Amino acid sequence: MVQNIIDVNEREDRILNIVKAQQGLKNKSQAIAFILRVYAESFLEPELRPEYLEKLRELEKGSFSKTFSSIEEFRRHIESN
Repeated sequence: MVQNIIDVNEREDRILNIVKAQQGLKNKSQAIAFILRVYAESFLEPELRPEYLEKLRELEKGSFSKTFSSIEEFRRHIESN
């Protein structure tokens, strides 16, 4: 675990207290960790290419019975079609 000392103004401190209360968290460290997780999920996750999503939708529609030994093999199969 990494420990940091951060400076926040009064408004930011109130926001941390609100997040802490709304989420039922025990302390402000958990509130900060929660905020960071939400940020990462919302802004840092790469979006899938539309072509790749379309291929996945096509696989969902049809009956697909082939098995793969690894994710890499599955990825090669999808990208080759």
